[in-house]
Amino acid sequence: MRSKLEITEQHKKVDAAEAEIRDKQQLVNYDTKEYPVEILVQKYMEGKDDDTNELFIPDYQREMAWDEARQSKFIESIILGLPIPYIFVADIHEDENDEARLEIIDGTQRIRTLTRFINNELTLTELKKIQTLNGFKFADLPLARQRRFNRTTLRMIQLTESANEETRRDLFERINTGSVDLNEMEKRRGILPGPFLELIEELSKHEQFRKLCAFSESAIRSREPQEFVLRFFAFLNNYNNFNSKINKFLDDYLKQVNDDKEFDRETMRAEFESMLNFVEKYFPQGFRQGKNGARTTTRIKFESLAVGVALALRERSNLELKSTELLTSKEFKNCTKSDASSSKNKVVLRIEYVRDRLLG
Repeated sequence: MRSKLEITEQHKKVDAAEAEIRDKQQLVNYDTKEYPVEILVQKYMEGKDDDTNELFIPDYQREMAWDEARQSKFIESIILGLPIPYIFVADIHEDENDEARLEIIDGTQRIRTLTRFINNELTLTELKKIQTLNGFKFADLPLARQRRFNRTTLRMIQLTESANEETRRDLFERINTGSVDLNEMEKRRGILPGPFLELIEELSKHEQFRKLCAFSESAIRSREPQEFVLRFFAFLNNYNNFNSKINKFLDDYLKQVNDDKEFDRETMRAEFESMLNFVEKYFPQGFRQGKNGARTTTRIKFESLAVGVALALRERSNLELKSTELLTSKEFKNCTKSDASSSKNKVVLRIEYVRDRLLG
């Protein structure tokens, strides 16, 4: 039988838990709205160019990721009257110049798809249910069908203005963690914002970097360039602590540098660009693969070569290369092939192999 003291302590815990629940609930108060498609697109498009649109996409959200087949299927679902998932937005309250804008937390792909279709930028393709619509744009639909499409309503969960940025990002994480639609780099953009991630975004668009890697449009949409940049810095500065759990390794490093008060953006940028200059000068195909460098590189080959080069330049900044035979050596091919092991020993082996061969 429990003592009065134990019962009292338990009551205190219950009361504290209840108080915390009520406090947190106040941050996620919401309303349910319904808007016609036409109005949603209007709210998104009007003022988009100068970032004053009422319905806007925040910087932590991903780029357009759906291909045209998936966009078409979404449009087909609306025409068929099928249930569409809620769009989640937040009423953004600013103390000065409050414009009552709505930040899209979940639903950017749907809003973009609706906008592309209504603006005749999307040609329907690969439809299975209404195959006669394949090849149609919005303007090709009869006027009556256009009007019915425009006034189809979509449901929206709208967080009230009491929801702060932390609450909005937390909701984004809860909606998308574990989702097959978001890859790890896309999740990081929403969950781990900070100055280092901003630098990664900047360097991922570096013209020389894109040229040396030859990313496909699909790879760019899925944020593969950002993944490459993060891997470069994480392995360059921490490869000896790699523990074979790659996503945790990258997440931990990203968070660590984001939180570093002595974060040196310019030094990191300079080291990245120095590595690119060396690769462009001495390796005609850059990081690319295949005959004439027609195919993009694998992550393993990129991180091995890029990090190995950077480590060698740290030891000898005026390094010159007389031969590129390391790229064709049996050892390099074996440790950087697509199915190569990502154990700690293998990661260290291939990075240091490149470094040591460059240094002679």
